[in-house]
Amino acid sequence: MSNSKIWLSSPHMGGNEQKFVQEAFASNWVAPLGPNVTGFEQDLEQYLGENIFVGALSSGTAALHLALILLGVE
Repeated sequence: MSNSKIWLSSPHMGGNEQKFVQEAFASNWVAPLGPNVTGFEQDLEQYLGENIFVGALSSGTAALHLALILLGVE
């Protein structure tokens, strides 16, 4: 067994990310959702085409949980 570490990428905000974070705090749309999340979901639905529904989640764990529920795993 190897003792090597698997490094995660460090957080980085470049480009417009800081502007969007500041905008979310300024408009008090930090939780649970706001216009940027809704816009992101709508843009993805439009890009992916007919009969596609998108739901942005807060984490990978939440996504796995939802996927298991949708698959009927108990």
